[in-house]
Amino acid sequence: MKNYFSAVLICLVSAAPAFAGVSISTPSNGDHVSSPFSLSASASSCSSQSVSSIGYSLDNSGNTTIVHNTSVDAKVSSPLGTHTLHVKAWGDKGAVCVTDTSFTVSNVTNDPSGNSSVVPSGAISVSSIEALKNWTASHDTGANGKASGKTSLVGSPSHSGSSRGFATSFSKNGAERYSVGFGDNTTATNFFYDAWVYFTSTASHIANLEMDINQTMPNGQTVIFGIQCSGYSRRWEYTENLGTASHPRGHWAASSAPCSPPSWSKYKWHHVQMSYSRTSTGHIIYKYVWFDGVRSTINKTVFGARALGWSSTMSTNFQIDGAGTGSATVYLDGLKISRW
Repeated sequence: MKNYFSAVLICLVSAAPAFAGVSISTPSNGDHVSSPFSLSASASSCSSQSVSSIGYSLDNSGNTTIVHNTSVDAKVSSPLGTHTLHVKAWGDKGAVCVTDTSFTVSNVTNDPSGNSSVVPSGAISVSSIEALKNWTASHDTGANGKASGKTSLVGSPSHSGSSRGFATSFSKNGAERYSVGFGDNTTATNFFYDAWVYFTSTASHIANLEMDINQTMPNGQTVIFGIQCSGYSRRWEYTENLGTASHPRGHWAASSAPCSPPSWSKYKWHHVQMSYSRTSTGHIIYKYVWFDGVRSTINKTVFGARALGWSSTMSTNFQIDGAGTGSATVYLDGLKISRW
């Protein structure tokens, strides 16, 4: 049985743009972290002056913590409610530069690893998505080769009592996409993907494992939030649209976070979690990926909207890209997607 504890959540809702060389690395704008949260900031210059010190304060407090350096890394505690964090830099000739970040602190429930299931209490969550009956399978025509697959609920292996198995056959690096619709929400801008994945010995035949969320926005365009573990780049990759919404040009970009399907332990359930958000213009902010409780930072903002003519719906894809010619079976359990 899992034990859960209460944590304090910091919800960054807005942030002024960094200027005069002052920048905040963490937490990112729109991030969700526990209190005390990690603050990492630096200042290369201030009004063309060399920086002599940097510091921070909370709300209207007269207490400013000052570090006589050009950067600061600290743990900052904050009570419940809405607050503003001020990060300040001082130039060696008297200039002062400030970047403000607004956030809200609220109570949430977190899992014992303390890293990942950080979702606001008012979020809409859909659980056990793998158990939905309307999963479909289709060959990804954008990939090379050919593929086919079948999916069904099985009693073993399982993490929660039953899981969904995806049995895929492929040739010449073919890819099979498995999809299901799970809701209808055009206004949500923040998402948390939480799932358990199980590999057999066939993991060596998997080139990429892709996990997506698709959302239609109020303007009718669809945003594709795509993250995959790539055996080619051996990194967690994220998808972006290098074209326009009307003429999309999809592209996978590699993050600095390592990942490769053949390296996953076999016959073991792995916990995969992802955090991202979007803007009203269809830009995606990819934030973090967790693998078995270890967090990797992506921190990339890219354009992700496409004019696909889809109806107002939300769906998720679970795609298996083959390596060469062969077959692979992957199991999915406990898929929960939260939005707010």
